[in-house]
Amino acid sequence: MFANNIWMRRIVTLVAVTMSLFHLYIAWFGPPNAFTLRATHFGFALALAYLTLPISASRADKSPGIPDLILMVAALSAAAYPVLNQTYFNTRMAYVGPVSMMDQVMATTMIVTVLEATRRAVGPILPATALIFLGYQIFFTGADITRLLEYQYMTTDALFGVPAQVSATYVVLFVIFGALAERFGIGKLFMDFALALTGHTAGGPAKVAVVTSGLFGSVSGSAVANVMTTGTFTIPLMKRIGYPAHFAGAVEAVASTGGQIMPPIMGAAAFVMAEFMGVGYLTVAAYALLPALLYYLAVFLAVHFEARKRGMKGLPKADLPRVGKVLRDEGHLFLPLVIIIATLMSGYSAPFSALAGILSIVPVVLLRKTTRKEFSIPKLIEALESGAINSVVVALACATAGIVIGVIAQTGLGLTFTGLVRAAAQDMLLPALILTMMAGIVLGMGMPTTPAYIVQVALLVPALVKLGVPIPAAHMFVFYFAILSAITPPVAIAVYAACGIGRSGVVPTSITAVRLGLTGYIIPFMFVFGPSLLLIGEWPKVALTVVTASLGVTFLSAGLAGYLFRPAGWLVRLLLVAAAFTLIKPGLVTDLLGLGLGLLGALLNRREPDPDHTAEADLAGDTHVEMADLKTGEN
Repeated sequence: MFANNIWMRRIVTLVAVTMSLFHLYIAWFGPPNAFTLRATHFGFALALAYLTLPISASRADKSPGIPDLILMVAALSAAAYPVLNQTYFNTRMAYVGPVSMMDQVMATTMIVTVLEATRRAVGPILPATALIFLGYQIFFTGADITRLLEYQYMTTDALFGVPAQVSATYVVLFVIFGALAERFGIGKLFMDFALALTGHTAGGPAKVAVVTSGLFGSVSGSAVANVMTTGTFTIPLMKRIGYPAHFAGAVEAVASTGGQIMPPIMGAAAFVMAEFMGVGYLTVAAYALLPALLYYLAVFLAVHFEARKRGMKGLPKADLPRVGKVLRDEGHLFLPLVIIIATLMSGYSAPFSALAGILSIVPVVLLRKTTRKEFSIPKLIEALESGAINSVVVALACATAGIVIGVIAQTGLGLTFTGLVRAAAQDMLLPALILTMMAGIVLGMGMPTTPAYIVQVALLVPALVKLGVPIPAAHMFVFYFAILSAITPPVAIAVYAACGIGRSGVVPTSITAVRLGLTGYIIPFMFVFGPSLLLIGEWPKVALTVVTASLGVTFLSAGLAGYLFRPAGWLVRLLLVAAAFTLIKPGLVTDLLGLGLGLLGALLNRREPDPDHTAEADLAGDTHVEMADLKTGEN
């Protein structure tokens, strides 16, 4: 991604570090006006995109060529125009004031350069989607081109709208926090902590992957980044104790994807959700908490049942770190996360809370001799650079999603689409949910989570709300399916990343990932029919929902794996799966029916013969291997 040319490399570092420092500065002193903040944010992102993603991949040194530099200058000019003319932009009246030729040129330049940079950073699907929407507005609604450009570029409702605001204030700071956490040992703490807790249990390395990915994913907020960070250790570890490559890759992909729904930090789309719903970020985190825990419970149980079914054992305790020692030596590295949560709970804004977490990392690392060696000035610069570059994808995705939102708002397409969904579902909730799920997965297949969620909010959420779904449940429903597209074939980007590490086939890994993550596809239906799962309502009802949902997740995981107390036959598996689906809808009758089916399946499973596992255990290989061999041996 970076240029080999040393001067270009230094320029990239300078721009990226300056971007990080700019956002830290405004988090402390407060942001400037909306146009200045958002245009400057996009200016940095566009510059980094054109400097690090040259159009010609065949260039020997991967440095930008003349076309890239021309596009970068054009992009920076368009981004600087609102900043240099902020009084004009802030005081003019939309649809009343004239739109000069220079305004139109700069608007066109901004749209073109954003779409091209997004194509390079994200892929062709998202910019193609934006072009389709723009084409619809131009050719099918007879839109005035001048007014289209004005709305997109000279208001804060489209390209410089809510997604841009969230990217420039919330997301970039948490991405910087994640980069610092990774560089200064917090990721290692998560790995050691997970090894100490679960490494010795049946199929321990797979459980380590689940726990580590959940912890680190809550900080990184990116499924692919999570796979590439934790998967390089966990996937080879799983393969070494006998898990097939496709299963190891699927476990890591599913666990890493769930990081985007795991508080305290979650993914970028969660901050957008808070802005759209007009609630605090901590409220969104509260909505997400129980569904996220259920998701990880399902994945954890899936790997547990698979390990028991294969006769696998854990790693020797003698080769694993001790929980007490990990907490004594590295436990203080949890403090930045504690500080973020405490700051949020004290009523401060999410950007200020992120800043507090960022500023605490270096002092916390220097607090103990055991972690002091992790800190160095070069590492600090690398982290600031990495944070800025990692935020480029989100920034450009938000800019392009803003273009789509602008078209939807200006043409009234959202209302039309809401009517179509209701008509297709015949005003029945379940068909509408299924249609929304399908649309969400299709949209998410070609887009990062954030723009996929934003488009669904404009097109699909209003239809769900009109059918009686509570607003938080409607937003969380589409949020989940935007995330789950990362493990859904054919464009399962988290699976592709895991396959690259584990050298497994895409098709078997994708199928296994869907099976392991199937509960994640069902949980959204559970909290639509039972909003108490989102901590909405009275506590006794919330507690009952948690119990029934946990039982449903357990039955489903066991039924899909074919193992509860021992290998399960088809009748037991059908009973367990039926029990799980019955428990989706809250209510005394369905809960009792689901509990009855599940207990019947468990009783029959207890009475099933226990076949000899010797052959399967032999296939699993020697599970008692030295940790040194796991770390140094080949994958």
